[in-house]
Amino acid sequence: MSVFIIAEAGVNHNGKLDLAKKMVDKAKEAGADCIKFQTFVSKYIVSKGADKADYQKKQTGADESQLSMLKKLELSFNDFIELNEYCKASRIRFLSTAFDFNSIDFLNNLGMGMWKVPSGEITNLPYLIKIAKTHQPIIMSTGMSTLDEIQTAVDALNRYDSGAITLLHCTTEYPAPYTDVNLNAIKTMRDTLHLPVGYSDHTKGIEIPMAAVALGATVIEKHFTLDKNLEGPDHKASLEPDELASMVNAIRNVELAMGTGEKKPAECELKNMAVARKSIIASRSIKEGEVLSEDNLTVKRPGTGISPMLWFEVLGQRAIREFEEDELIEI
Repeated sequence: MSVFIIAEAGVNHNGKLDLAKKMVDKAKEAGADCIKFQTFVSKYIVSKGADKADYQKKQTGADESQLSMLKKLELSFNDFIELNEYCKASRIRFLSTAFDFNSIDFLNNLGMGMWKVPSGEITNLPYLIKIAKTHQPIIMSTGMSTLDEIQTAVDALNRYDSGAITLLHCTTEYPAPYTDVNLNAIKTMRDTLHLPVGYSDHTKGIEIPMAAVALGATVIEKHFTLDKNLEGPDHKASLEPDELASMVNAIRNVELAMGTGEKKPAECELKNMAVARKSIIASRSIKEGEVLSEDNLTVKRPGTGISPMLWFEVLGQRAIREFEEDELIEI
């Protein structure tokens, strides 16, 4: 099955429906399987005095509150109804992360059919229960989490009969330093929790998602924007459309390159075996009946004669006929 690629629009539409639709177009052009937004009612998810994250302060200033910042990034439920229809018409899967109970109910009624649980909600038991009770598939990011916290969240989802669960390894920093990515955690999570594991990437560039796919990631999520210079908290740590397209193309190439795991000559190699391999060959003229020895044999290309792996089986035998120098030996 192909890697499921999520183009994370998030709030990079800056609260503008027309910008969100343009992002749908670009995600589709780039070859993503899905475009994901964030659905929330600001007053239900953050208190008045909540501070911004450091990266948010850096990108949007430290004067306004997190609540004030998020309010400017909201799309209405009616906007999401329109976006969902626009995605259907564009033939790309619509997905949005719900950050509050009202948004869960809305998206469930919209018939989204799948959930993306963000890293910040992995310790929110009431949220997990409400999602699980829809009995729909769940993709859950695990940034900032320990293995025990992930297991506890998975147990809670299973207890309330959630749909199939896929985990995403993630480093919750924007951009995430390469030294803190810890991609080997993908294998640890898969082997310990016995669930499919993907990767939600916050690093700069596209190299790390490639490595994640090579490690077996089944889902790749990556933030993208129409323009990194737009005002807003997440644009700087996002890919622009041409970069997103490059990432999708590279992932598909890595998928092709992964193969079956069986070690055998590839179909394209077969025609080169005779050219690249060697055979046992006469190093000088040999008379019929002469003993074949290291004095009159050597190993050269092409590989259409007796394999050098049979060297010691050939030594000591007598020549069945005359051989000219550089002629393939027969026995």
